[in-house]
Amino acid sequence: MKNPILDDLVLFENDDLLIINKPAGISTLEDRHDHLNLLGLTRKKYPHIQTCHRLDKDTSGALIFAKNPESYRSISILFEHRKVEKVYHTVVCGKSDFNEKEINMPIVIRSSGLVFLDKLEGKPSTTFFTTLKNFSQWSLVECRPVTGRKHQIRIHLKYAQHPIVGDEEYGGKDIYLVDIKRKYAVSDGEAKPIIGRVALHARSISFNMPDGNPLKVEAPYPKDFAVLLKQLEKYASGS
Repeated sequence: MKNPILDDLVLFENDDLLIINKPAGISTLEDRHDHLNLLGLTRKKYPHIQTCHRLDKDTSGALIFAKNPESYRSISILFEHRKVEKVYHTVVCGKSDFNEKEINMPIVIRSSGLVFLDKLEGKPSTTFFTTLKNFSQWSLVECRPVTGRKHQIRIHLKYAQHPIVGDEEYGGKDIYLVDIKRKYAVSDGEAKPIIGRVALHARSISFNMPDGNPLKVEAPYPKDFAVLLKQLEKYASGS
């Protein structure tokens, strides 16, 4: 059965697993504020499918679903034992100088839904960061979370004083074309950020499949993330 929305997102599929390139702006699971979600869409084609992990609504990129209980259990065990490598790409505020920089700061979730660093009550949380490209006032950064806490990358980058572009909840600011293009005049109604969300993309995911064979799946950048990088390369590549 064809699913026009879902079929265009598939990165990998076999009898056990489905990996898609999640679009930004749609929830992984059912949300009380928005009935449209990826689990619901996939269950129209595969009624018993389950999500193996989740991405925030604003985050795009590689997302794993299991088609049967056996594969779900297998992938869940891999996540539990940290045998799944997730790589994220993000654009952050400020020029960074990360080289496998480890941030190991405990995280606690408050009733507001936001997370905070808390050495006494927080759960251990570790992320590694590497700068891929510096622009005039921003950076493209690779993030490799070891643990999988809510908003972990976002709060760790705030702690590193390089919050994610568009992430107002954790200190990030939007980028407008007027910020990077010299002598650019903004017309009425044109003052929109280049990317209208948290600039975070789950770039790749790697693990050993249930049959033992290694699998690495890479998710191409969505249009908004690619446009942001293109504009930065064009107008903000100077030192």
